[in-house]
Amino acid sequence: MEKELEQIKGYIEHFIYRNADNGYGVANLVTEDEEIICTGNFKDADVGDTLEVRGEYVLHPVYGQQLKMTGFKITVPDDAASMQRYLGSGAIHGIGEALAARIVKKFGDETFRIIEDEPERLAEIKGISEKKARDIAVQMAEKREMRDAMIFLQQYGISNTLAVKIFNKYGSRIYGILKENPYQLADDISGVGFKTADEIAGKVGIRVDSEYRIKSGIMYALLQSSLDGNTYLPMEHLVRRTIELLSGGPEAVIDEEMVKVQISNLMMEQKLVCKNNDQVFAASYYYEEQGCAAMLCDLNLAENVTARDEQMYLSSIMEIEERRGIELDDLQREAVLKSISNGIVIITGGPGTGKTTTINTIIGYYAAQGMDIMLAAPTGRAAKRMTEATGYEARTIHRLLEVSGQVSDEDDSRSSAARFERNRDNPLEADAIIIDEMSMVDIHLFYALLKAIVPGTHLILVGDSSQLPSVGPGQVLSDLIGSGRFPTIVLRKIFRQAEESDIVMNAHRIHKGERLVLNNKESKDFFFLERSDSNVIYKHMIQLIRDKLPGYVKAEPFDIQVLTPMRKGPLGAMQLNLILQEYLNPPDSSKKEHEYGDMLFREGDKVMQIKNNYQAQWEVVGTHNIPVDSGMGIFNGDMGIIREINEYSQDMVVEYDEHRRVRYPFSELDEIELSYAITIHKSQGSEYPAVILPLLGGPRMLLNRNLLYTAVTRAKNTVCILGSSQTLEQMVDNEEQLRRFTGLKDRIISFFDA
Repeated sequence: MEKELEQIKGYIEHFIYRNADNGYGVANLVTEDEEIICTGNFKDADVGDTLEVRGEYVLHPVYGQQLKMTGFKITVPDDAASMQRYLGSGAIHGIGEALAARIVKKFGDETFRIIEDEPERLAEIKGISEKKARDIAVQMAEKREMRDAMIFLQQYGISNTLAVKIFNKYGSRIYGILKENPYQLADDISGVGFKTADEIAGKVGIRVDSEYRIKSGIMYALLQSSLDGNTYLPMEHLVRRTIELLSGGPEAVIDEEMVKVQISNLMMEQKLVCKNNDQVFAASYYYEEQGCAAMLCDLNLAENVTARDEQMYLSSIMEIEERRGIELDDLQREAVLKSISNGIVIITGGPGTGKTTTINTIIGYYAAQGMDIMLAAPTGRAAKRMTEATGYEARTIHRLLEVSGQVSDEDDSRSSAARFERNRDNPLEADAIIIDEMSMVDIHLFYALLKAIVPGTHLILVGDSSQLPSVGPGQVLSDLIGSGRFPTIVLRKIFRQAEESDIVMNAHRIHKGERLVLNNKESKDFFFLERSDSNVIYKHMIQLIRDKLPGYVKAEPFDIQVLTPMRKGPLGAMQLNLILQEYLNPPDSSKKEHEYGDMLFREGDKVMQIKNNYQAQWEVVGTHNIPVDSGMGIFNGDMGIIREINEYSQDMVVEYDEHRRVRYPFSELDEIELSYAITIHKSQGSEYPAVILPLLGGPRMLLNRNLLYTAVTRAKNTVCILGSSQTLEQMVDNEEQLRRFTGLKDRIISFFDA
């Protein structure tokens, strides 16, 4: 049976603690009978405000009994004493306790009515000029408007925090907007999606076939498709998805013609772009792809290389080979030559084909010429690996572009694109820029990168085109190669040292669709255990992580990664995380815990950031907790450990790579999740000492060759597959992939042909 919440009325005497960023506070609430310590989100409540509070009493182990607030409503004080308290609290700028007492002594219970209806009468009180009287009235009106709007929005299920955002955006126009077109909120306000707007529209009484609803549904269908990696949808797909989204009942009959009419209207409003009468883009994606094509065209400068020039370049390359004691094959030398004489070069190849050796030779050439080189990769882990492999500092692309922590739009829009300090007006100053793990780069990041590069700079893009495409929209590397407009070198030779690795050899067998060689007795780095029961797989997985693999690969259990094709099911990431947390970081009286939704976080847990947060602040602390470095930005795929959970300040500290610590308010814990097990898609660009891969059936679309190849190539020293050999064979045979609808290849071809 659900516990009944307490309903209490009182005023805020003072705040014991308050976090200005997220609104969380600990307040002293004075009621008619007593003083109560009250905790919760006090966003937009001030000292002196009278509140009607809902919550339950809890016993804090250190601070005693407190009221844990689930919600509150600000009410207008209804007696002279309350009015004096409110005015003297500092809530109204320019009124202190003494002046508040004089105002209330003069007007009594009529004080608020006088301020609102006859503010000029305040000038009757000594110390208040006519100008000050008007200012007090304006402040009171603004606060009343805010209170009224919050109460109005609460009836539509909108939280106080979101209500403040909405009011700050629209002010008193909110009533007209909700009545006419609540879907505007989904366009304008971060945190309001189509479904929230649709619920409000239903309560307000907007027709289910309203043009606003259909337009918003179309834009939402495109947004959802971008989460699958698409930058456009074919007309037929978009119409079908929109109809499925909007037809929620017998009265909600939306037909094909209705949707097509509104697609045409959105095109006239320049929110959509249609190409070839069939490809429907959200305008922002179309112009990003078009912008990339135009900038690539400008950067793609080819030097006219004479036979003498080529011989000179080859001599320099061979000097580097001799100095480093290496011998490049013909394709590697060609890759280095093309990188010297072309504005854009793509180098691709599987594991063990010498991509790193090729990069090092390119770096050696430019360094010998006294030229400036910049190295970058999409993730922190990939950048760290690049640094270790080359001896040169590599940064994430975000740090290379100097992410500012601000979103790109001036208002509070739905865009989550970052603002970078490096751009057309402040470009990167380098002779050559080398980007590794290009398969991970989505269209947004590529567009930002190209904007910061000036023609004449050599751009060398390195990656494995057989890897999964980026988590974000686009398939940039595949589209660049597919366009056929840039020098592309595919490294194919597997070098002798790599031939000794079963990980490398099996990865290439997967790529070719050949049977894997599974020999646990002879292999040093690739193991397969035939298991048919999920519970048995759980048991062996825990033994491997906790007992067997750390010593074998000389790593901590934290560094050993479980990868799985899916999120749900007995061997999906969600279920595996619950089991692995229980055994690898069990409950302990010394470890604090916090529940968030259906997740339980515990100090010591392994977690992953699951969305880009450009405004997240991190710091590195030295001895005595003194910060020695700080910055902004935590990105999708970053992994860390929960170091501290603080119920009093309502936040959690996570430590990421390079000892970067981020403090998360409890209200923002939807940005992280447990990561003892993660989906293979989330592992892109990362490398782990050992990978454990549970495979025991699942949806055919998720059990494909591309996914298996990506999982196996994430392992540096050891791969352990637990499960069914039949499932493994099915994955090798299954070439199907979820097709992505992207237009970059077509835009490049159009620009270059023009």
